[in-house]
Amino acid sequence: MPERIVFHIDFDYFYAQCEEIRNQSLKTRPVAVCIFSDRGGDSGAIATANYIARKYGVKSGMPIKFAKARLGEIKESTFLPADFAYYSDISEKAMGVMRNYADIFEYVGKDEAYLDVTKRTEGSFERAGHLAQQLKNQIRTEVRMTCSVGVSSNKLVSKIASNFRKPDGLTVVKPEGVESFLGPLKIGDIPGIGKVTEEKFDEMGLKTIEDLRKVDIFTLNKMFGRKISAYIFNAARGLDDEPVAERQPTIQYSRIVTLKEDSKDYEFLSKSIDEICLDLHRTILKHNKMFKSVGIQFVQSDLTNKTKSRMLKNPTSSMDEMKKTALQLLQEALSDQQIAVRRLGVKVSELSDMEGQRSITNYF
Repeated sequence: MPERIVFHIDFDYFYAQCEEIRNQSLKTRPVAVCIFSDRGGDSGAIATANYIARKYGVKSGMPIKFAKARLGEIKESTFLPADFAYYSDISEKAMGVMRNYADIFEYVGKDEAYLDVTKRTEGSFERAGHLAQQLKNQIRTEVRMTCSVGVSSNKLVSKIASNFRKPDGLTVVKPEGVESFLGPLKIGDIPGIGKVTEEKFDEMGLKTIEDLRKVDIFTLNKMFGRKISAYIFNAARGLDDEPVAERQPTIQYSRIVTLKEDSKDYEFLSKSIDEICLDLHRTILKHNKMFKSVGIQFVQSDLTNKTKSRMLKNPTSSMDEMKKTALQLLQEALSDQQIAVRRLGVKVSELSDMEGQRSITNYF
C-alpha cells in the first residue's frame, strides 16, 4: 500500500493579494484590508496585511488606529475596506484549480485546503513535490496569486510545513524526516496551541517542539486533561491519522458595485439593484442552484458596512423573488439611513441544488 501523501495549501495574505490583482500598484506599497465597525471613522480591525505592512508590525486583528499609527509616516500606505464578495469569487476560482489535482479535496476556508494525492503520486514524495510545484504554477498563471504548500504523510505536518517558507513556499517533509523537521520549531507552531499554552511551557523552560517531547504523557494529562494532552503528545512527534475528507464550503453568491455617486436615494439605488440581481441570477442558473436567503450590503461613505437579510419560505431560483426581496430590504434599510451609500451589493445564500429534473423555468 503506497505511503499516504497530503498537501496543505495556504494562500499568502489572501485578502490583500486579491486587492493586488485588481490594482497592481499595491504590490509595492504597505496594504491593510480592514473590517470597519458601525461606529465610523477608524473603528474596526485589520483583516490581513501584505508582507510590506507586516514589516512595520501591522498584523491581523490589530485595531485600525494602531495600524495607521505604525504606517503613519509612509505616504503610499493603503487601507482598504474588505470586499468579501470579490474575495469569494477569487477563492472559488482557486479552489477549482486545486480540485483538479486531488484524489480527495477538503475545503477549509477561502484561503486554505487539504488535498489527498496518494493515488496520483503512487505514494512517491518526489512526484508529490513536482505535482505541488505544478499546482503552484497553475494558480499563479490562472488566478495570479501565490500560495504556500506543505507536503507530508498527514494533515498536521503538512499544515506546519505550509507555513515554514512563507510567502510562496513549498516544503516537502518525508516520513523519515518528520521529527528532525519539527524539532527546532517553536511549540506555538503546532496548530491549536495558543499563547497561553505556549507561555505555560515557556515557564517550564520548554521552547521548541524537541523540548516538548521530553514531557511525558502523565505530566501532560495533569496539565491539560486526556484529550488535549494526547493531541499535544502526538503532535510533537508528527503523528496524525485524521483523513482528508470531502467538505464543501458554505457557499453564497454575491455581487457588489461601486455607485457613480454616493447616495441614500431609493430611486437611484434601486436601479443598481436591478442590474446586480440580473448578473447574480445568471450565476445562480449557471451553477444550477436555488437560494433561500437574500441579503443586501452597503459600504457607506465612511467605509463602514451595513447588511440586512431575509429568509424566504421556500428555496427558489426566481429572479423576480430575488429582486423583490432585495428592494424590500433596501427600502427598510434606508428608513433610518444617515450616511450616503458608496457601494451596494446583493447576496443569496442557503443554497441547494435544483430539485430533480424539472426545468429551471418552473421557478420563474
